[in-house]
Amino acid sequence: MSGARASDGPRSLLASRSWALVLLVIGLLVTAELARREWRQARTAADSLHRSLADAAPAQAIEPLQSTAHILRAMQTVFLSNDRLDQDLFLQYQENLRADEQVPGFVTIAYADRHADAAARGRAVYRYAYVAPLAGNEMLRGVDIGTQPLNLAALYRARDTDAPAMSAPFPLMQFKGGTEAEAMGVTLRLPVYSRGPRPESVDERRARELGALAVSVRLEPLLQHALRGRILDYMHLHIRDIDAVPGQSTVFATGEPPQDAPVELREVSFGGRTWEMRLWPRSSAMSSGRTVLVAVAGTVISVLLALLALSVSNTQRRALELGRRMSARFGESEARFRVLNELLPALVLLADGEGRIVYANQAAREHLGAVVDAPLVSLFADPLLGVQAMAEAGGGGSWASQEALVVRADGGMFWASASLARVEVDGKPHLLMVATDTSEQRRLTERLRYQAAHDGLTDLCNRREFERRLQLALDSRVGYMATMPFALLYIDLDQFKLINDVSGHMAGDQLLVQMAHAMRRQLRPGDLLARLGGDEFGLLAFDVDATEAQALAEELRRCVEGLMFVWQGRTYTISASIGMVMVDREGCTLKDLLAWADAACYLAKEAGRNRVCSYREDEDTSRRHSEMEWVNRLRWALEQDRLLLDYQEVLPLAPDGTAPVHLELLLRLREEDGGVVMPGAFLPAAERYGLMPAVDRWVIRTALANFNRLHPVGGTLRTCAINLSGASIEDDGLADFILDTIAEHGVPAECLCFEITETVAVRNLQKVVPVIERLRAVGCRIALDDFGAGMSSFGYLKNLPLDVIKIDGSFVRDLGSDPMSRAIVNAVAQIGHQRGLVVVAEWVDGEHTLSVLRDLGVDYGQGFFLHRPQRVVFQRPEDADRRVA
Repeated sequence: MSGARASDGPRSLLASRSWALVLLVIGLLVTAELARREWRQARTAADSLHRSLADAAPAQAIEPLQSTAHILRAMQTVFLSNDRLDQDLFLQYQENLRADEQVPGFVTIAYADRHADAAARGRAVYRYAYVAPLAGNEMLRGVDIGTQPLNLAALYRARDTDAPAMSAPFPLMQFKGGTEAEAMGVTLRLPVYSRGPRPESVDERRARELGALAVSVRLEPLLQHALRGRILDYMHLHIRDIDAVPGQSTVFATGEPPQDAPVELREVSFGGRTWEMRLWPRSSAMSSGRTVLVAVAGTVISVLLALLALSVSNTQRRALELGRRMSARFGESEARFRVLNELLPALVLLADGEGRIVYANQAAREHLGAVVDAPLVSLFADPLLGVQAMAEAGGGGSWASQEALVVRADGGMFWASASLARVEVDGKPHLLMVATDTSEQRRLTERLRYQAAHDGLTDLCNRREFERRLQLALDSRVGYMATMPFALLYIDLDQFKLINDVSGHMAGDQLLVQMAHAMRRQLRPGDLLARLGGDEFGLLAFDVDATEAQALAEELRRCVEGLMFVWQGRTYTISASIGMVMVDREGCTLKDLLAWADAACYLAKEAGRNRVCSYREDEDTSRRHSEMEWVNRLRWALEQDRLLLDYQEVLPLAPDGTAPVHLELLLRLREEDGGVVMPGAFLPAAERYGLMPAVDRWVIRTALANFNRLHPVGGTLRTCAINLSGASIEDDGLADFILDTIAEHGVPAECLCFEITETVAVRNLQKVVPVIERLRAVGCRIALDDFGAGMSSFGYLKNLPLDVIKIDGSFVRDLGSDPMSRAIVNAVAQIGHQRGLVVVAEWVDGEHTLSVLRDLGVDYGQGFFLHRPQRVVFQRPEDADRRVA
């Protein structure tokens, strides 16, 4: 019996092991199948990713080349407008284009002048005349690109097609002595034609050819920047120029494709050249993490099931086997942990208890170099910060997400966000450091901060930064008024709008750039110059008294006056009006200083322009300050469409039930709070500071666009009278604007009457008459308003082509009490009728006045007694409600 039991034991053990083996085999087979499916899915996803990256690569590669072509086209346009450039102007235009910021790998932009040369045996000579930037590119000047047949053929192709032509890859002469990859580049060319419109035909292009523009770029940084990101992270590339000569066909390469690698072929065509792109995956492009996880997990589960079967027969063997398996799992976990750390983009370093680095992951090795065995504190550019961080972390404290300047093994440095923590490894204390390179983020942040504080055109501080610095200067003086005062200068160019109107906004922009350069040279260390907007500049001059500030302002004025601006054959002389405020008292606010400087600048303009005026507090300045507030409020009202129109009917004094409706439009201003302001409050400021032409044009445009919705009678309105200011009458474009607006909206010209005050007509008779005649020629009528207020009214009346006379209200108001007023009104009515004019009386305020006017034969009356002004129909709330509905 004992023998049988002894034999049963081995059999039972054998059976148990057999069942365990069967379970293990089944589990491994299932695991293998699951892992195979997971691997196939990962392979399919990787292949799809590779194809999509290969499809995207040509477009990304060609993008910086297109940016380069845009720069060439911009420079070509400059020559079309001004073909008499010199090296300084060429440099200035290139700096404005900022090609080095727009095109990675940018080396130079050059202009080759075309001319005949007897020594060239009949062919044209193209020698580089202008080069920008000049530093490092001096050797190009005088080089004849016509000696190179391939370049000459590309240049001719670009000339005949007016399209960019690109060269084959070649070593740039500026980088001799460097590696082949560093020196290899291409040149893009574009022809330059003589001044005028862009030529359309091949013959015209050949006839007007002056030379050629060329931009040289290095291929390595250009394509590294263009293909950065997922393409270079997951793919190897080899780009070659198909038509290039042997030995110089390689454009860009990250390696050579292995024979068994799946290679994607793409082509890029630009500038007459064709590049062949070969792309194949990097070994790490396919993620096998899930496959490994499935295999490991399945294997572990299979083993555990086998061990469970064995545990029934032998607890001790199960414990030992389980221990062995646990050890194996721990080793696998540690290996996976190391693999995971190797793949992390963050820098991971482990230091022992003595502070020496014992482990650095791949990202750390790439950024820092060979740092294993180096002291952890040596990574910190600030050793005190490193010691403090290690002490806090070693003591169990928190030192996380701190900005630190990290030192590489080669001595270079970069900014990083670093964290340190104490960890236990094999029962011993260690320090774990995790860091992220933030240098690019800091550069981007600094760039954005700079752009937010500076004007993009002149590179000066903008208004926001200027006001911030001014406020800081004011805050620093609180409690320290005995310190040296400073000055605020407000600089406004005179007649800048004329340059914009005559030569265009590009000319105006170039003038502002030259102005900024010229004024910078006059500044002292510490002074702040800013562009406040348009043609307005501001200057903060610190540590100056009134005499020194006045001298500095005069230097700036003379600097501006001495600048000769040339554009497209025209030469402009420039001047500036400068307002100055000394900040030498308590209680000044930012708003006060800006308003005072603005007021002083207006005083300079009123005094004849091209001068410096200091702010002074007197009655005249206070009045101007109040007027300027109205000017700003009126500008806002124009921009926000808050002007209103009322109408007042002009009624016949001989009543007729069938008489058509005549009216005059009256201007109002709606405040932001809804209140309505009468014109007497804001029109004087508008007239003084040149806003009336804009106001008059708004009235004309709005009235004609809504002509059928001015009065309840709609389109049957007989006459709509609109007042014109003196500034508008003196505007050469007024008549054209009125005629164009009439044609645009189809308003009958005979329904419009334009009113001009007598003082305006008398002041500039030669200017007024041509405008009146053009308007009357199309059917408009002209009324002479406030007639009788001038000193020589009757003398001028015969020289003006008019349709209506409106008697000044001061005479009409006194008809009942002043015999002289009655005589004047009677004389005006008789003379007006003799000339065939309609006579209208203003300010009719009662029945007695109305009766006298009828007796004197006045045709029409206007005043509160006859009709109180009402809001035009299209601006009434109920009309607005209907339009919304």
